Amino acid sequence: MQEKFSFKRGHRARAIFLICDYTFLVLLMIAMVVPLWKIFVDSIDPTSVGARMWPKEWSLDAYRVILSNSSLYRPFLVSVFTTIAGTVIGLAITTLGAYALMQKDMPGQAFFSKVVLITMMFNGGMIATYLTYKNLGLMNHLLAVILPVCVTAYNTILMRSFFDGLPKALFEAATIDGCSQFGCFYRIALPLSKPALASVGLFIGVAMWNDYMHFILYITDLNLQNFQVKIRALILEDALSVASSSVSLGANMLKSATILVVIVPFMLIYPFIQKYFTKGITLGAVKG
Repeated sequence: MQEKFSFKRGHRARAIFLICDYTFLVLLMIAMVVPLWKIFVDSIDPTSVGARMWPKEWSLDAYRVILSNSSLYRPFLVSVFTTIAGTVIGLAITTLGAYALMQKDMPGQAFFSKVVLITMMFNGGMIATYLTYKNLGLMNHLLAVILPVCVTAYNTILMRSFFDGLPKALFEAATIDGCSQFGCFYRIALPLSKPALASVGLFIGVAMWNDYMHFILYITDLNLQNFQVKIRALILEDALSVASSSVSLGANMLKSATILVVIVPFMLIYPFIQKYFTKGITLGAVKG
């Protein structure tokens, strides 16, 4: 009887926990979706005011103004190029560094691991970093905005944790068969690391796409501005409003449409890599 009562009590406690858990997740989802929906409504409704959550009128004029502005084409391509190049370079350096750090018999492995951890808490600061890139001759060079973002200590540690979770027997068997360390990395570690690669690649890609500060610091050539910098400059100069003078737009239509245009690319990409992203985060958190 006591065991039956204990089972019912445990079942009731689990039910209460699930109800609270799902309630919290639903509220969290609403807190994230409602602002995006409001921005979308403001971008298509010329009469939208206050907290109105449903458009009375529909108009895509704001998106036509943005997409027809030829001055945004080159910055958009710059953002696409830096995002792709930064993601590829970042994944290459991060995976190679993480694989080296997981080698327990590597001379200085503990020292280099501590150096990577230290960089998560301390850095040279903005002025020292700026002077370093200037002395290296990287001003007005896209490498100056790719390198600071594509490699981070967090991504390296996440990747190393994933590599540590791979079966050691696979690497031992490959070594016995005469496979080199690079062969083990290329033939075993990478093919088994698709979830982690998707997770780290998404982190790097989002950071590169949204990068603003590094372009302000290191890029003065107007031809090398990225999409975010150019969009901000046009909004501050009210250039989009001038371009849309022949179109009747609401006060917030252009700004709201601009926000959506900036975030839509990764909103379209994320559903295709969501399963890898979720699995990569879960597996990377098993060991630290």
